[in-house]
Amino acid sequence: MIGLYLGLLLAGVICFLLHFLAQARIASLLRERHRHEWEIIALPDGQRIGALRVWMRLQLALRSPVLPALEDRAITHWRRVWRYAPWLAWLCWFGALALQWSAR
Repeated sequence: MIGLYLGLLLAGVICFLLHFLAQARIASLLRERHRHEWEIIALPDGQRIGALRVWMRLQLALRSPVLPALEDRAITHWRRVWRYAPWLAWLCWFGALALQWSAR
């Protein structure tokens, strides 16, 4: 029972880390393969912005239908990982909480 509990907690952490890794991977793929689209995200109005604003604009781009329209299989794959990894992580953590609660 303890092994399953720790496994669920570890799987949740790994899924959350995958969520952030997917964001970084999408950003690097956009920089490499789709320079113009990356400049729209990172350089609005032709001027540099802070890292927090770039991250916020990347979040908006990830939620929009623009990235699937690029028809880049790698970006689409990492976008799916970005989208579904937190859901899987929360399921793992709620499963661990349910195990902890049932073990009382």
